[in-house]
Amino acid sequence: MSSEIRIPIAPDETILAYGTPTTATREGTLSYLPVALFGAVMGLTGLSSAWKFADGLYGLPSWMASFFASLSIMAFVLVGIGYAIKTVTGFKAVKAEFQHPVAGNLFGTLFISLLLIPIPVCAYSLNAARWIWAVGTLGMILFSWVIISRWLGQQQQPAHATPAWIIPMVGLINIPIAVPTLQIHGQDELLMFSLAIGLFFAVPLFTLVMSRLIFEKPLIVSLQPSLMILVAPFAVGFSAYVNVVGEVDRFATALYMLTIFLLTVMIGRLRYLAITCPFRLAWWSVSFPLASASVCALRYAQHSPNLFTHSVAIVLLAGVTLLLTAMSVKTIASLLQGHLKLLIG
Repeated sequence: MSSEIRIPIAPDETILAYGTPTTATREGTLSYLPVALFGAVMGLTGLSSAWKFADGLYGLPSWMASFFASLSIMAFVLVGIGYAIKTVTGFKAVKAEFQHPVAGNLFGTLFISLLLIPIPVCAYSLNAARWIWAVGTLGMILFSWVIISRWLGQQQQPAHATPAWIIPMVGLINIPIAVPTLQIHGQDELLMFSLAIGLFFAVPLFTLVMSRLIFEKPLIVSLQPSLMILVAPFAVGFSAYVNVVGEVDRFATALYMLTIFLLTVMIGRLRYLAITCPFRLAWWSVSFPLASASVCALRYAQHSPNLFTHSVAIVLLAGVTLLLTAMSVKTIASLLQGHLKLLIG
């Protein structure tokens, strides 16, 4: 069975191919488009939720939440159409991407988008939002099962253990995120299942990725933005855990502390990124972890209001807003100019 899903990839190409493996980008329309671009939908939706919390906590303009919500829906539609075209016209590229030991994990961004996009969609249709969430939940559980089965059924190479490996588990943790907004009741077992499995597997995967980063060659410059993904299990875990248990207890506080600590480490690690790595679509991998950290900080500031927690929440919200706005402008400008392909890699 393993020979059926393994593809021959040179070691350098394995690490370089964060999106579509380069051997599969020569056929079909938009075959170069990486599934990881759904990360833009995740980040914009998370930022919209952050501004919604900020509106209730600080009385900041509510139109900001609506603006980023609309932008996230637009991004979801455009990326969805683009990847559908790629699938129809170049299925081999999609198959190669899914079978890739690194890029295959990024299909989780599609299902996470389906779990998060119902938050802005519910403003227009609650029933539609619930159906999208249900599809995303089923897809995320099945996808995580397939990925874990793949890991256990094949011998993996240490160099493949990049931060992208955490995404399938972060996806499970995202299942409870939209539940309060969608007013879904009677799913306590499902929510606890997703939270437990996601957090349980996120810890050893985090350790595995850290081991690879410490003992193997450093990630190439174009993959450096993905380091921010290491923050996601704790930032998303905080919000998911609070949604499931209904309060900010000691464990939730620990997740908040871990989020802030790791965030300072990663910001220090990536402080020269704009100089060493010009803007690429791979930069969108920082958007959702940062937006989730912003939501985490705002919710904790509401629970424990003091100078430190409010300062962290406000600085994060402002910084993430400026960064994602700049990234959106650059991406849209490249799309309109027909230069989007130049941002791959």
